[in-house]
Amino acid sequence: MATYESFEELQVWQKARRLVREIYAVSKNSAFGRDLGLRDQIRRAAVSVMSNVAEGFERGGTGEFVQFLSLAKGSAGEVRSQLYVAHDQGYLSPEEFDQLASLASETSRLISGLMSYLRKSGVKGTKFKAL
Repeated sequence: MATYESFEELQVWQKARRLVREIYAVSKNSAFGRDLGLRDQIRRAAVSVMSNVAEGFERGGTGEFVQFLSLAKGSAGEVRSQLYVAHDQGYLSPEEFDQLASLASETSRLISGLMSYLRKSGVKGTKFKAL
């Protein structure tokens, strides 16, 4: 795996950013936009995915990064669950639901893959490098 200088370079962060954009776009619409509780919760969960990837990366330690990736993965699951609520309430078409659920699942799989790689890599992280 390549060495990354910033979290913005990570495919998983880029995918999470796309998830946030799409969740915000769809949750602006009609009844979904008026369901303030669900709208705000699904947005917070999506932002949490992206934010936890970034925060974990910036910590500089592999163990901490894996811990934050685990939080991000949980938030991706939360997004998927809330998509079911939105779909069941008629806020999303079947196509919108399928597309967003697929994006959230793909993000979760990328997170899992990165976690697995980091656990096996033996790399401790940049904060452990000798000065």
